[in-house]
Formats: sequence, structure tokens, C-alpha cells
Amino acid sequence: MVVEPVETSSSSTVILSGDSREESSSSYFLDSFSSSSIQNDKSSSSCHFGLDPESSSSLVESSSSAQPIKIDFYNGADISEVQEYERNKTKFFDVDGKESDIFTILKNHGFNSIRLRTFVSPKAKYGYAASGCGHDSEAYGDKDHVVAYAKKVKAAGMGLLVDIHYSDVWADPGKQIIPERWRGVNNANAMADSVYAYTKDLMIALKNAGATPDMVQIGNETTPGILIHKPNNNTDCWGNGVDKASTSVNGDMGTASGKANAAKYFNAGIKAVKEVSPSTKTVLHIERIRQASTVNWWMGVIFDEYKIPADVMGFSAYTAYEDGTPDNWKNLFNSLTSKYSNLEFIVAEYNGGDSDNHYKFDGSRKKTREMISSMNRWIGAFFWEPTIGGAWGAGLFDWRGNDVYANAKAFEEFY
Repeated sequence: MVVEPVETSSSSTVILSGDSREESSSSYFLDSFSSSSIQNDKSSSSCHFGLDPESSSSLVESSSSAQPIKIDFYNGADISEVQEYERNKTKFFDVDGKESDIFTILKNHGFNSIRLRTFVSPKAKYGYAASGCGHDSEAYGDKDHVVAYAKKVKAAGMGLLVDIHYSDVWADPGKQIIPERWRGVNNANAMADSVYAYTKDLMIALKNAGATPDMVQIGNETTPGILIHKPNNNTDCWGNGVDKASTSVNGDMGTASGKANAAKYFNAGIKAVKEVSPSTKTVLHIERIRQASTVNWWMGVIFDEYKIPADVMGFSAYTAYEDGTPDNWKNLFNSLTSKYSNLEFIVAEYNGGDSDNHYKFDGSRKKTREMISSMNRWIGAFFWEPTIGGAWGAGLFDWRGNDVYANAKAFEEFY
């Protein structure tokens, strides 16, 4: 999901968006990958992952951290935008009109988990927090901000899903822009090195802060692939208007070489997560559930052909984007459960809205959660950004000036 300028419930506009890698003398040789999932030619060559020199935390693991917690069903929300509101002194009020914090309000209504997005270098040119893009006050979405907010999630006793975009700006089906500091990489193995080192550095920082994630997404809405594009002079603040990177590095799953590259990158991220926290679940994420053929093709490539060892498959499921309704999804979801008996599943993003910033209170939100929680190995659903509305539907809060108030009617569909 990418957020462009949207209207809040109070009609005030909120702007929300949707260096070349140097050689390192330190490296990791990961000989435990299966060659079939790393090499397009199924050779037995080991894959080499080196350090990303711009990682700022030491790759030394701490013995003390908050480990993933036991949650039977992740009733979650992506509140990545809220940290920006908190900086601007926004106050939050529950349905009873009493001021509280976002975590307490969500927990009061049955939410037990939070999803946070990350960007590699959001202050870079063409990044989420680039100058003039509405977020230039701070590098929101970078490692430091994500770690700081993840600590708040864990302090609130909630589950944590970290959504790694592997980009400086929004990654979604329309664009998967290679981060600025990796654009000088000229081959897929070296790009996989960068994915591995960045992911491991982020994971160690989270672990050392006592905020080990319960789940980590290796990419965001990677339906077309991952690490595909590069920006140009026409690229806007949301990453629209891009060129395709060289075939030697891009992970465009529409080509044979791109599929092989994407497999390396997914494997690199998964490997890094598991080395730091074996109990953290790794998640892959796509949209397009309205097109079962696309879903089946994508999963066939990733899980059947390349044997990517992810733990969880996630989907975006938006009723406002012609994806249909929970009833329409059930057959597809059940068929995937039956075919992929080694996977768990989540709805990584949903809203239930029927049009721009609107929800008709027809029970779609509740039905989404209840439908998937009743299916075997479907372990969670994450409501996307409850404090804002847009083309995907309305939020769960109303804006009054600089403050947000829980909408009592909206929260009736939550526990």
C-alpha cells in the first residue's frame, strides 16, 4: 500500500507517501542455502553475502532481548504513520472521550499486534523523507526510528511485524526501487550481500533493543518481484515514474533472470532474520488476490520452483480495490492452505472500505478477521493505518484539528 495526499475525517489535508555500495573486507559465506533456491542453474556454488558498510550497528548479538511472544491470532494494525503524529504533539482519545495512547486504545478494542514499515535510507534523494516530500523533518522509517518505536510496541505487550520495503520509498506493485546506496551494485550476488547485511543489521539492532520481531516481511507487495527499478528525473515523492534497473541485478519476476535474482534476495533476507532470531517468522507479501491465476503463478515460482523457505505468506486484501469481499477470497485462501501445507498465512493489509475514505459499516472488517481466523493455519490480519483514510476506505479515528478521536461506530466491529 502506498499513501498519496489524502483527506482526513476533519477534511484537513495530510501528506502521506506512499550511495553506491562499497566493497567490504568482511563477508559471510552461507553454505546452508540449498543450491536450487539460490542458483538459477541449480549449481552447487555457495552464495556469498558481504557486509553493507553503511550499516551503523555492530553485527554482534546481545544475549538479552524481548523474544517473540505467543499469539494464537495476530489481530493487528499498521500504525507506522502514528510516530509522526506523536512528534507533532497529536493527542489520542478513545471512544469514551478520554485521552490515552495509541497502544492502549487499540488494546482496549482487541488489537494485540502492530506492523511497522521500514525504508533503507528515507532521507536520500527520491526517498520517503526527501526534501519537499512532506516528511523532511525526520527520517521516519529508518532503522533508528523503527527500533525506537518497536520498543514501544514491546513495552505495550503487543506482537510486532516489521515490514521491510528494501527501498528508500514505498515499495508496491507499481515500483520496487533499489535503495540509493545499492544502485552501484552490478551483480545479483553482491545485491544479495546488501540485502543480507542490511536485514541482519536491522534485526540485531531490534534484538539488542529488546524488540525482537515476531514476524518480518521480506519485501512489501512484491507481486512483480523485488529490487527492480531505479528513479529518474521524473520520479515523484511516492516513487511513481521509474526505469528498470539492469537485468544483472533487477528482481523482475517477469523474466527468467529476474526470477532467479528475486529468489536470491528473498533467501538472503530470510537467512539474515533466522540467524539472529530462529523463532521469528519470515513473511512474503503480495496483492492481486482478485486474480487467482497471478497468485498461483507467483507462489508456484517462489515456493515450488525456487523452494524459498519462508514461514508465512501474506496478502493485501482491500475490498475497495476490486479485490472482492471476504466471501470471494475464501475459496482461494482455502486452496492455498491445502496446497502449501508447510506455510502459515496472514492478511498483511486490509480495510474493508467500499470507496474513497468511506466505509458503509456492512461488517466487512469483522468478517475479514472472522473468516480467516476460522481457516487452518491463517494466523493474523493487520488493519492498514487506522488513523487515516483514503482510496482504500475510511480509518477508525476522526481528526479534530491536530488530535484524533476513536470512532465509536467504527470500533464496534472490533472486540
